[in-house]
Parts: sequence; C-alpha cells; structure tokens
Amino acid sequence: MVPFAGWLMPVQYTSIVEEHQAVRNNVGMFDISHMGQLIVEGPGACAWLNTMLTNNVGKLDVGTGQYTFLLNDRGGIIDDLIVYRIGEREFLLVVNAARADEDFAWLEGHNVGHASGLPDSTDRKRDACATFLTNRSADFGGVAIQGPRIAELFHALFGANADLPPRNSIADFPFDGTTVSVARTGYTGEDGIEVFFRSSDAAKFWNAALERGKPFGIKPCGLGARDTLRLEMCYPLNGSDLSPERNPIEAGLGFFVDLTKSNFIGRDVLLETKEKGPREKLVPFRMKEKGPPPRPHYAVFENGERIGEVTSGTLSPSLNWGAGMAYVSTARAKIGARIDIEIRGQKFPATIEKKPLYKKS
Repeated sequence: MVPFAGWLMPVQYTSIVEEHQAVRNNVGMFDISHMGQLIVEGPGACAWLNTMLTNNVGKLDVGTGQYTFLLNDRGGIIDDLIVYRIGEREFLLVVNAARADEDFAWLEGHNVGHASGLPDSTDRKRDACATFLTNRSADFGGVAIQGPRIAELFHALFGANADLPPRNSIADFPFDGTTVSVARTGYTGEDGIEVFFRSSDAAKFWNAALERGKPFGIKPCGLGARDTLRLEMCYPLNGSDLSPERNPIEAGLGFFVDLTKSNFIGRDVLLETKEKGPREKLVPFRMKEKGPPPRPHYAVFENGERIGEVTSGTLSPSLNWGAGMAYVSTARAKIGARIDIEIRGQKFPATIEKKPLYKKS
C-alpha cells in the first residue's frame, strides 16, 4: 500500500506481472474510487463545457462519453478526463484523483455568476443559461473491470438478458437493490467496463464481482499493473506524460482537440502549436537490449547529443523488454530512429516505435 493523492492505494495484491497477465488473458478489477466524479448540469451546461474542454461536447448523445482535456490559459494540461452525457442537460466528469479538487476549483472559477451545488427550481427558472457544479467524489466510488472475458462477467453480474453498453457509452443497471452506472471505456487496451456506485455500495459490489468472476479467472489489480498495461498501449499518465507545461498537440493527442470550435480555454496556443509544429513530441520507445528498465527523468540521447527526457518507463510484462515514453526534439522524433537512454550513468540503446507498443496477436 502506498499514499496516492490523499488515498492509500494498493500497488499490487499478488504480483504486478500476475495481475497484468490476468487483464491481458482473462479479467482484472481495479479500485478507481479515488478518481474524482464531478457533475455539471443545467440549461447552459453543454455550451459552457464546450468552452472549458478541448473535445466537442456537443457531439455527445445522451448515454455516450469522450476523452478530453481541461487546459490552462497557456494551453497546458490541467487534467485529462472522460466526460459522459448522462442526461440532456447533465454531464459526469471522471477526473484524476490528484487533480479533482483543482479541476473543480478551476471550473467553479470560470463558471461566473452561476452556482455550485444542485440547482433548485427557482434557480432554473431565474437563469435560462445557468450551469451548476457538484463534486460528488466523496459520495461515489468505482471499479474498472478489464479483460477479454468482460462480457461473461458482465452477464454474471447483471443478468443474461442485460445488454453490454456499446464502446464509449454509459447506462444504468439495477444491482442487488441499488442502481449502478456502467461505462464501456478503459485504460488498458483490453475490452472493459467502469462501474460507478454510491460509496456505501462499494464493498458489496467489489466482493460480488470477485465472487462471480472466479470462473473467469478474475484478479484484483493494483497501481503497478495499471501502469504497465497503459504504458504498453502508450496511454499517457497525468503528472508524468501530461502536465500544465505540456499541451495535447505536443503529447500527440490532437485527435481529442476540436479546433473548429471557435472558443475554448487554450485554443489560441494549440492553434499556433499546430500551425508552427511543436518544439518537442511525446514518443514511445523500446529498449534494444536486456537491462535495467527506463524510468522517468532519464535523459535521452542521439549520437551523443541530449535530445529529450523519459516521462514513463517500465519492463513490459507482455513484451518482456523495457518500454517507455519520452519527450524528444520534434526533428528527432522519427519512427525507427535509434536513441540511447542514460540509466545510472550508462547509455543503453533503444528505438522510437509506432503506437501502441503492444498489439494483440
């Protein structure tokens, strides 16, 4: 157990490799109750969120979600998150634990003239464009259940006739006298669901999923496997690969930025970065030899010249070699390029690879 964003979190239950392989081959469950859950609602919610987030919230039908960014005025990434449209005028934002309070404060500070907390009918009538923010993080928990046997476990939990939500969708399901929300998204490269429930139902759902998942080889998984799984897929980690000093174009995530929107915070900076090209880019790499795994802040060299720095690194359990991501000079960020990673004063050869590092056979 380690301290993590004000929580105590499991790094591993058995071993990182065992939990990693459970997700790749069967099914694994992560406790994501530490993640923040913010509700944005009201007549003006959609239009206002579109000024705060990079992706186009207006394209979401009720019951669907999208990956997006909350940016500062310099275009830097405050947080990466998933926004779900759970009603015509209601949105759920699932945000990183370490950023939840900061995100809420940032949104609240830019929601000028509107209220925080749930709206009452008087407020709704008074302002046809009102937007209301609620931080429900303390009252709700969640789990991410990931792996190729997720459909079997879903039916074991919710009934043979229940329909698994389509990819990037969210729906409510009855479960043992309560109602839970099930989203079909994930952070591992495998099929999977996230289940959100009231904190008081957390232990009940966790235990039920472990019990009903036994025939499918379910294992509880910690932060260690979460990191190795996402890194094999080149999914970025906030605070490592993403930061307030980096923008989504530099991170290679321009797909989740809609520059056709006329106005959102950070847009001008992103537009300029796209037109001029970023100075540095986030690239995945793999080590060429067996040796110590790459780690954040290790220097990256090409022909003896320092060209960047590692942001994430690990020994990949699926691929059985060192893998990572690094920001390097754009001119040197070519797939197949030979680079060196400096580990404890010694340089080890690596190559820049195409995303993702892990591809299912």
